[in-house]
Amino acid sequence: MTTPPPTAPLPTTSLPAAPLPTANPEDVGLSASALTRLSHTLEDRVARGHIPGAVALVTRHGKVAFHQAFGRLDPARDVPMPLDAIFRIYSMTKPLVSVAVMLLCEEGRLLLGDPIHRYLPEFARPRVAVFTSGAMETTDARRAVTVQDLLRHTSGLTYEFRGNTPLHKAYLEARVHRLRQTNQEQAAALGGLPLLFQPGARWEYSRSTDVLGRLVEVISGQALGQFLAERILQPMGMQDTGFAVPDPHHDRIAEPFPSDPEGGTKVALLDVRRPAIFESGGGGMVSTAMDYARFLHMLLNGGTFGHTPLLGRKTIELMTADHLGGLDASPELLPPGHGFGLGFAVRLAAGMAPFPGSVGSYFWGGVAGTTFWVDPAERLTAVLMIQAPGQREHYRVLFRDMVYAAL
Repeated sequence: MTTPPPTAPLPTTSLPAAPLPTANPEDVGLSASALTRLSHTLEDRVARGHIPGAVALVTRHGKVAFHQAFGRLDPARDVPMPLDAIFRIYSMTKPLVSVAVMLLCEEGRLLLGDPIHRYLPEFARPRVAVFTSGAMETTDARRAVTVQDLLRHTSGLTYEFRGNTPLHKAYLEARVHRLRQTNQEQAAALGGLPLLFQPGARWEYSRSTDVLGRLVEVISGQALGQFLAERILQPMGMQDTGFAVPDPHHDRIAEPFPSDPEGGTKVALLDVRRPAIFESGGGGMVSTAMDYARFLHMLLNGGTFGHTPLLGRKTIELMTADHLGGLDASPELLPPGHGFGLGFAVRLAAGMAPFPGSVGSYFWGGVAGTTFWVDPAERLTAVLMIQAPGQREHYRVLFRDMVYAAL
């Protein structure tokens, strides 16, 4: 089957980058004193040198009830963290690219059940790795990798840092992680490598969303960044979100400590001051707390931002439902009581997880420390932006605990 010809996108309008409406915490059912405790906690952690700085934003019922900045923008400069600081969001890129794929689905330009080799022929004859006594052999895949597999991370792809098998070493030798490559070149390299497991057999966090980025390019006929800008970012006024930071805004880029304050390891993050050659759909974007809150506002409101429809309500419901059905998953990445949808981890049980939340809430984060979640039952969204890779797990849970304590 050939790729469907490009069709004219639905008309969209660019909104001014005005902030979301604001409200006093008490007016939207949040405790001001509890949010003050959150502020004091983050201020204390900055003062003790745990993190260089942070921006936190909480909305309820569509209104911003908490939006504060803490610490310094850059540990090397005595500049207070501004509310509009720009952060490397890494894997918080994935939900944006997943929405891009669903836009194409809604336009009838692909189906979730489509084998990806219809659009990316390098994946036409997948082989699956078989490990025996430390050696790797391959066997035929029992079925093709589908678009749904990529969205829910059941494709059989992996990340090179997720293991030390001969296949993970092959990822490293193929340099699939390199930044000086195009999305097309990376997809070709991945298509030439075996899969870690049979498609659909289990959940494994992977470079699947990078491949989705290439899929968007092939079907739309546009570079990934251009498609995202025209179809998602500009319509929602997300003016500070993209794959690089323009020169006039370099002084707003948040930076990490040069070394982890607890482990002492060197910290090196993406250089986002130059245009990206590799527009990684899985982890290459930057954003601000307010920009990302606008995106979450759209999700919470069933695919509509203001008067601008981005996605249909049932599409959002599909994306934020569980698509694993009990498949094996990595417990260090998917907490107990959670499944995975089409771009998000999804909460399936009120208990089990070691942090509060509601059934039906969904979330994800980035390796440098950024995190978000959406709780439809409580009409709540929250974003925390930090650039502290070694502290990310602690602050994700701390932030969630203290925000829910404010309800």
